[in-house]
Amino acid sequence: MKNAVLGKKYELSLVFIGSKRSRKLNRELRGKDKAANILSFPFDEKSGEIFIDLNHAYKQAPQFEREKTNFIGFLFIHGLLHLKGFDHGDTMESKEKKIRNTFHI
Repeated sequence: MKNAVLGKKYELSLVFIGSKRSRKLNRELRGKDKAANILSFPFDEKSGEIFIDLNHAYKQAPQFEREKTNFIGFLFIHGLLHLKGFDHGDTMESKEKKIRNTFHI
C-alpha cells in the first residue's frame, strides 16, 4: 500500500499507539484535545510517520460498517494520502476508493 501511494523510496514509520498518547500528540501538534484514530506527519517529501490509535480505531470500526482489521487498512490508506499532500475532500475520497479497491479494503 505504501509503495502504491508514496513510492518505493519513501521512508515511512508506522507506529501503533494507545488513546492517551494519541490525545497528547493531537493536542500538542494539532491543537485538538481529543484522541485521533490516525495522525500523519510528513518530515519532508521523502519521509513521514503515521500513528494509528488501535483502541480508538477498534471502537470506531462498527460506525463505518467495517471489521477491525479492515478499518485499520482503511485508516492506513487515509494516512498515506495525507502524507502525499491530499486534504479531505472529493479528490482525496476518489483516490482512497481507488486504492481500497486495489487492495480489497
